[in-house]
Amino acid sequence: ICVVEGAIATRYNGGYGKIAGQTFMEVAKSVVPNALATICIGNCSSFGGIQAAKPNPGGYKGVGDALGIKTVNISGCPPNPVNFVGTVLNYLLLGKLPATDNLGRPLFAYGKTIHDQCPRRSHFENDEFVEEFGSEEAAMGYCLYKVGCRGPETYNNCPIVKFNDGTSWPIQAGHPCLGCSEPKFWDKMTPFYEEM
Repeated sequence: ICVVEGAIATRYNGGYGKIAGQTFMEVAKSVVPNALATICIGNCSSFGGIQAAKPNPGGYKGVGDALGIKTVNISGCPPNPVNFVGTVLNYLLLGKLPATDNLGRPLFAYGKTIHDQCPRRSHFENDEFVEEFGSEEAAMGYCLYKVGCRGPETYNNCPIVKFNDGTSWPIQAGHPCLGCSEPKFWDKMTPFYEEM
């Protein structure tokens, strides 16, 4: 199994990204075809990440798009290590990679939206929203939709597995979801702190 982190530059002969004198593209083309499967870890290798944001002068792409291959994408910025380990364990224990969505993300991790799993969902249903950071509504844990939460459009299991060994995750800390596990989130989800 080949595990890749980072986007691949495709313009200017790949000159915007090199390792030991070889472009990212050259390295990928020499390693990936020999792998049983390619797992992309992070939004950059999955979909291009921040460097693929407009105007994208280096022509950065995710590994699958750059090489024209199928990849398993553990997207996120940062990606959750639980989703990566779960993917590898699925392969080791069952002899196959997990089922994926149309973007190559494992369904066990990316099968539901943040919104569908959010502990603040009842506040959304009751029209209880934070409209300003630091407000009484923010202190009461109301829904962050009106301050830019992208949870309704973002597929990931952050509310369930959290980060830092299950310690917390952005919404628990009072920060709206930015949609970091989605393709082109730097272009599609900005400006971050405005209602969708």
